[in-house]
Amino acid sequence: MKSDAVKKGMQQAPHRSLFNALGLTEEEMNKPLIGIVNSYNEIVPGHMNLDKITEAVKMGVALAGGVPREFPAIAVCDGIAMGHVGMKYSLVTRDLIADSTECMAIAHQFDALVCIPNCDKNVPGLLMAAARLNIPTIFVSGGPMMAGHVKGEKRSLSSMFEAVGSYAAGTMTEEDVYEFECKTCPTCGSCSGMYTANSMNCLTEALGMGLPGNGTIPAVYSERLKLAKHAGMKIMELLEKNIRPRDIMTEKAFRNALTVDMALGCSTNSMLHLPAIAHEAGVELNVDIANEISSRTPNLCHLAPAGPTYIEDLNEAGGVYAVMNELDKKNLLFTDLITVTGKTVKENISGCENRNPQVIRPIDNPYSATGGIAVLRGNLAPDSGVVKRSAVVPEMMVHEGPARVFDCEEDAIEAIKGGKIVAGDVVVIRYEGPKGGPGMREMLNPTSAIAGMGLGSSVALITDGRFSGASRGASIGHVSPEAAVGGPIALVEEGDTIKINIPENKLELDVSDEELAARKAKWQPREPKVTTGYLARYAKMVTSGNRGAILEL
Repeated sequence: MKSDAVKKGMQQAPHRSLFNALGLTEEEMNKPLIGIVNSYNEIVPGHMNLDKITEAVKMGVALAGGVPREFPAIAVCDGIAMGHVGMKYSLVTRDLIADSTECMAIAHQFDALVCIPNCDKNVPGLLMAAARLNIPTIFVSGGPMMAGHVKGEKRSLSSMFEAVGSYAAGTMTEEDVYEFECKTCPTCGSCSGMYTANSMNCLTEALGMGLPGNGTIPAVYSERLKLAKHAGMKIMELLEKNIRPRDIMTEKAFRNALTVDMALGCSTNSMLHLPAIAHEAGVELNVDIANEISSRTPNLCHLAPAGPTYIEDLNEAGGVYAVMNELDKKNLLFTDLITVTGKTVKENISGCENRNPQVIRPIDNPYSATGGIAVLRGNLAPDSGVVKRSAVVPEMMVHEGPARVFDCEEDAIEAIKGGKIVAGDVVVIRYEGPKGGPGMREMLNPTSAIAGMGLGSSVALITDGRFSGASRGASIGHVSPEAAVGGPIALVEEGDTIKINIPENKLELDVSDEELAARKAKWQPREPKVTTGYLARYAKMVTSGNRGAILEL
């Protein structure tokens, strides 16, 4: 056992004395030591229940003959961090989580890990750590929030942000907004639509790193406690069989995850996180693969914000495995891959039928023949930009309009809510990328303001920042190279015509090459917005969005 390095032999007598200080018995010291990575805290709604999930996991580990030892991982609530300086500290936690988990696991020589994440950066951060450490590991998330109910309709966090925009437009009263405020987020759990947290928890299943139901069983269901116990038991089987993350997270597994991503219509943030996780697993996942996979993968789900259904509905319809079973009907998945169930993908999804064709469209009747995410390129985004195609209204799939240029999110919001943005405009928000932000803030406030002002079907938004999974509309993010390194988005001027063609994967600035070259010659890098602390170090090490915003030494 790996943990023998801290438990066996005369040289380890001091180590054993410290285990004695923990109250471990001699019997426990002869059993495998299982690290339980608990992301519980009291500030993130998706994490407030993880203490109970953790206790269930520990019980499962103990039942199966292991010794669970719990340690923490941090997590940021993107919703609470949204729209202010705090959002600069969201994406950057992904690497803190991966690094700190690596430190704890190696320093204490755990034999295996059970990771208990839930919200946005927490899931990919721990998946990155799992790939890096490559010791037997299983994931069990805290589960999704139940949808809210306002005026007889199901609602979620995106509805709440859009309500603020509606109030600014004068189409909703303060009392209406207050009702949304009180009823939109009714339970603990990751916010109830197909936002980033639920996207990544569902894709954890698709990758093979979580048991069935990991992404969809609601946080408040007792079934999730059973899932946690089973995850605790299953890690002992994975340890016995020496099934490790890199055995599971292969290139084919990442292709499966991208395929499921396209079918579900996941958050565009998956285009940041999957390449970063793959990088840790030694797999090259170029964003161009996304268009290749999208071209042959039908979009089967329109979960909020793309449509009126929620993760609880996906769960009742059969969950991620039912979606995968639909995809397998057209041989779109690699099904001979091993997973944390100890079985292959084929064995896992066999018999997992679609119980609600209104929630999961049958493979022969999709929402669209192509997937939910598109990667765009052109002279405005030579290295790529990303859009959640499944959440774009038909009339905005092809759009041309004048650029309205802003050098930070706050200025754009002021203009939108001040009525200065009109139908046909293309809002450009730059210097918000991984380096320029720094931290690549999410732009949920601007997109929600556009939707709330009634401009969702006539105004596009382009940024070198990123979008919450709750964003909808023609919202194109991750534009690379970013403005801070002199990418073409830094050269856009007020009134320039921008051409968007999502079906053809194009994003063009209607300015001649000669004029762009002249502008580039005049361009000067800006002084860093942050010069001290973690963000300053992050800005020096981070790569562009098209590479997953990974850190390089």
